[in-house]
Amino acid sequence: MSAREEFVSIYRETLPVLLIALGGGLVSGVILENLLESVERFPGLLVMVPVFLATRGNVYGALGGRLASGLHQGLIEPRFSWDERLVNAVVASFVNGIGISVVIAVLTRLALAVLGWESAALWEFLAIMLISGVLTSTVLIFGLLLVLFGGYKAGYDPDNLVGPIVTTLGDIFGMLFLVFAVTLVGVIP
Repeated sequence: MSAREEFVSIYRETLPVLLIALGGGLVSGVILENLLESVERFPGLLVMVPVFLATRGNVYGALGGRLASGLHQGLIEPRFSWDERLVNAVVASFVNGIGISVVIAVLTRLALAVLGWESAALWEFLAIMLISGVLTSTVLIFGLLLVLFGGYKAGYDPDNLVGPIVTTLGDIFGMLFLVFAVTLVGVIP
């Protein structure tokens, strides 16, 4: 494949995915509007939102990169199966995703206390981050595997899919599950 053909191929594969990611970003912004209503009930909540979304991209972007490399090298088959490499990568990402959610809650509460700003209780931040972290991680792992395997079988380069998929799924489902977690924790007296 010549350099020009490769350029056209990358552009052809990434443009539709980027347009879908653009739409996903808009959807997550609309969902954020619903979260704003909860700021009064949970002061400091918005401090966690960008950190939470960024860590979804970081943790599951690394998983996607690892899976793309495994597919290119033939170390991972593009199907759901009990493959030790695949299972280890997924479990490590899940543990990282949940662990960093706890860290986000604790650091946010600490930062707000140091700044002398009003904030929700630590248990509320922890509950919100754990609920949304577990749910988002589950959707990201299965969504990433589904799209990467399907795209690879359809002839797409997984490297062109990982970034937009992770950020779009992380933003949409991260915001959805944050709203869900805030609603759930909000009904606890």
